[in-house]
Amino acid sequence: MTVNLPPLAPLADKSSVFSDLNPLPRLLMGPGPINADPRVLRAMSSQLLGQFDPQFRLMMKETMALYRRVFETRNAWTFIVDGTARSGIETVMASVIEPGDRVLVCSFGRFGQLKTEIATRAGADLKVINAPWGTVFAPEQIEVAVKAFSPKLVAVCQGDTSTTMLQPLAEIGKICHRHGALLQVDATASIAGAPLKVDDWEIDCVTAGLQKCLAGPSGAAPVTLSDAMARMIYRRRHIEEGVRPTDYVPGKGRMISSNYFDLAMLMDYWSDLALNHHTEATTMLYGARECARIFVQEGHAAAFKRHADGSRAIVAGLLGMGLKVFGDVANKMPNVTGVYVPDGINGDRVRNALLSDFNIEIGTSFGQLHGKIWRIGAMGYNARQDCVLTTLAALETVLAAEGYRFTRGAGVDAAYQCYKESAG
Repeated sequence: MTVNLPPLAPLADKSSVFSDLNPLPRLLMGPGPINADPRVLRAMSSQLLGQFDPQFRLMMKETMALYRRVFETRNAWTFIVDGTARSGIETVMASVIEPGDRVLVCSFGRFGQLKTEIATRAGADLKVINAPWGTVFAPEQIEVAVKAFSPKLVAVCQGDTSTTMLQPLAEIGKICHRHGALLQVDATASIAGAPLKVDDWEIDCVTAGLQKCLAGPSGAAPVTLSDAMARMIYRRRHIEEGVRPTDYVPGKGRMISSNYFDLAMLMDYWSDLALNHHTEATTMLYGARECARIFVQEGHAAAFKRHADGSRAIVAGLLGMGLKVFGDVANKMPNVTGVYVPDGINGDRVRNALLSDFNIEIGTSFGQLHGKIWRIGAMGYNARQDCVLTTLAALETVLAAEGYRFTRGAGVDAAYQCYKESAG
């Protein structure tokens, strides 16, 4: 059997390998990643420490304490998984799901499909319920599915950037617990941009990332686990041979199939036992700590208002240009807005012009929405009036050059007025 490998073109200009790393500055106004807060980048340039240096172990504890405040939880098991946001999702699923376990995925976009993929690889007995892209689930829809299927785990996104929708969560944890299930939420796209009351909403696990509303780079995944989920995972505790203490007794549960994505061993690593698991991504921990510190210092209410102000301004600006916003606006994410590409306009050409002529990046979408909508984000460090107005002004210029007919300046004026009204 012949296996055809994907194409891999040679480097066109080999001399560039020895050039200074000096990328053009971009204003990242898509669905993420975004421009990192300069304070985060400064923190990440700090000197490296060994992972068992007392200074570093203190930073780990400080990071745990900060993320408890970010997640609005008292969960002791709140820490960082080294890897992109996807690593947090997969670590939880690999550590919770045993082959044959029933898992219900509530999917309303691309990242519901991702959880379906990961749960399938973990060997789950899987049921997926789907909401049309551009909508979210009503609590009773989820309850009907939970009652009928009796899953061990229910997995759902809070915000799915592919559709720009935000799933209400206040009732979902209670529904799961009434029927003996645990709730896993992926809040990568929404954490620090929209309320997420982990304890009040009875959520058993949240996974997240830094690269959106937390204003950092991709590469660290904050997670928080309820005591019930932590006990379920720790029952599967098996320590690798090279670091086993003399009093080691393996857990009664099945060994977690992944070594790197073994939450039980990560719990030992972050605990006072400090059992070696991997060499900590020191620089990323610095960045994760600083992201949380900045958010907590600003305050939940102020950060949520800043993102909501940006959302209202972008929507007003787009409507002012005669464009149509995608999806159920009542359940739209505050940090990402979907907008239909107008008839007769080449969406990719507009995006390319914004990038090449204005150094501004906006996004398209995936699957059934690819090429049909643009996704414009204002989140984290870029959830600012100047970023929003600059992006809308550039979009007006490019659309006019493409022959789109509208009242020039109307979009920027409408967005500017939104900000003025919010400032009161």
